[in-house]
Amino acid sequence: MAADARSNPLDNRPDAVCDALLAASGRRVFELEREGLAAVGARIDGDFSRACRLMLACRGRVVCSGMGKSGHVARKIAATLASTGTPAFYLHPGEAGHGDLGMVTDADMVLALSYSGESDELLMLLPVLKRAGNPVVAMTGRAGSTLALASDVHLDVAVPAEACPLALAPTSSTTASLAMGDALAVALLEARGFTADDFARSHPAGALGRRLLLHIGDVMHHGDDVPRVREDASFGDALVEMSRKRLGMTAVVDADGRLTGLFTDGDLRRTLADPETDVRQARIALLMTRSPVTIDADALAAEAARLMETHKINALVVVDADRRVVGALNIHDLLRARVV
Repeated sequence: MAADARSNPLDNRPDAVCDALLAASGRRVFELEREGLAAVGARIDGDFSRACRLMLACRGRVVCSGMGKSGHVARKIAATLASTGTPAFYLHPGEAGHGDLGMVTDADMVLALSYSGESDELLMLLPVLKRAGNPVVAMTGRAGSTLALASDVHLDVAVPAEACPLALAPTSSTTASLAMGDALAVALLEARGFTADDFARSHPAGALGRRLLLHIGDVMHHGDDVPRVREDASFGDALVEMSRKRLGMTAVVDADGRLTGLFTDGDLRRTLADPETDVRQARIALLMTRSPVTIDADALAAEAARLMETHKINALVVVDADRRVVGALNIHDLLRARVV
């Protein structure tokens, strides 16, 4: 049960005193957990390397398992491994003893988490795993525990002290176990040569996936939707094309469809503000911006966002290797694609 609120030791104390006590408690947790991480980090050695080698050699998946708080950590480690190139999933050890162990194949290995190393639900699975030949990596805080001694590799995550002043709630120990899982995932990621593109492929719905997988050709306007006029077009012709295609600009092309310039909303404002320009007689070739910023259809959409930000522009013309206009896009297209 929760403590009676009326027995709160902070009652009847000035707010400043309460704030100082609470802040000190928070800082103490960070200090104790930092000490725990340092202690575990100093033990990264041959056992860690052997665990990594087992995972790299695994033809199946890494099955992460644990009870209670260790189970929550195991679930997060499985998610991190899976998203960084090491197939993995979480298996609840209690459910495993009632049929879910059938999800584990002969090609899989097991990462078992138990700070005490004596979780009954995990120990019950060991004989079955051993008979099936599944390698077991144990992550515990007791090198002499049953789980540690029965495993193929033991990763020692013992911490000097829990951050909980009662030494009851797993705090420093779960932080250390989580960090050990991250260390495994990163070491495996680097050993596999896992790249940002690989990461994006397992996160296609996320912002990173969109930035790394979406190309200009996926978001650009093409065909008749691309605003374009010939070099001999009048100012009025260009204005009509811009209004009709609604991209805030029009490409200016030669007889072969090659880009020679760009006329934008900014050029329009500057033209109208110039008292020496007779817009009724002017040809667009004299008003356009020559050598505009362009992009290739195979470029990433994120590159278009970078170019727009760097050059302070809102639209881009897409050209091929011969500078023929093949598409166009503006900032609204990138916003709709959630690239920016």
